[in-house]
Amino acid sequence: MPSRPLRAFRLGSTLARALPRPVADVAGRLGAVLTVPVAGARRAQVERNLRRVHGAEFGGTTMRRAVVATFESYARYYVDSFRLPGTSPADIEAGITVEGWDKIDDALDNGDGTGVILALPHLGGWEWAGFWVTACRGRQLTVVVEALEPRDLYDWFVELREAFGMHVVPLGPGVAAAVLGALRAGHVVCLLSDRDLDGSGVEVEFFGERTTLPAGPATLALRTGAPVFPSAVYFEGSGHRAVVRDPLDLTRTGRFRDDVVRITQDLAHELEVLIRAAPEQWHLLQPNWPSDAPQPKEGSGDEAI
Repeated sequence: MPSRPLRAFRLGSTLARALPRPVADVAGRLGAVLTVPVAGARRAQVERNLRRVHGAEFGGTTMRRAVVATFESYARYYVDSFRLPGTSPADIEAGITVEGWDKIDDALDNGDGTGVILALPHLGGWEWAGFWVTACRGRQLTVVVEALEPRDLYDWFVELREAFGMHVVPLGPGVAAAVLGALRAGHVVCLLSDRDLDGSGVEVEFFGERTTLPAGPATLALRTGAPVFPSAVYFEGSGHRAVVRDPLDLTRTGRFRDDVVRITQDLAHELEVLIRAAPEQWHLLQPNWPSDAPQPKEGSGDEAI
């Protein structure tokens, strides 16, 4: 029997595709507004993220509106994704503008056959852009995704993305080999790079605080020679706008580990630029900095001795 989360996502997908687009959008926004008061830890995380972008003084009515806008953006991400199956390449093309894609074409067509890495934050509607890459540009696209629980929900999302022509690689022990193979086969590899899921990343400064970010983009680039392009996809009006920035500097300057740290720090600064352009579309709802962790209460017995 399908799990409860899978049944919920299937229902949402069915409704999103059955309803006229304006109605689906209104339903998504209404759901977001109703979710905010009960979102608890996720709402608090969004507030912390917005203060990181706008400054510690950010608050009040402006903060409340920005939090609602973030949840509305997240709802739109799902409405878009659910409606993508069956969307024609012509409609995909009409629904997006892409700045800087010529850099990707040049790297793929004039290089040594090695693919490229797109390093993205959890921002806007990247699924639409991924479908555009496969359906409208005819490029092979590999994406690395978190292995969700329950398993049937993860399998459902894999099927959804494979329907868009994406090659899906789950985060886990075999991810490095799979991505290396994809790069050597000339794929565009998408790596969400603003959250260190497994805690194995390198320490950097990100929005003024020390945290860890994934070392994968830098490590893979140094091992294969694949360029790393910081990128993002924004909701803009009723459509989407994708931005591909210049590739990171991969020049070797010292020990391999030191170069990985330097490149990852450069990527962190690039991600900051991309996120600051639309912080209310930043769908990072999980703790990402040490200061996000719950602090022990005084007298709880958890203090260091």
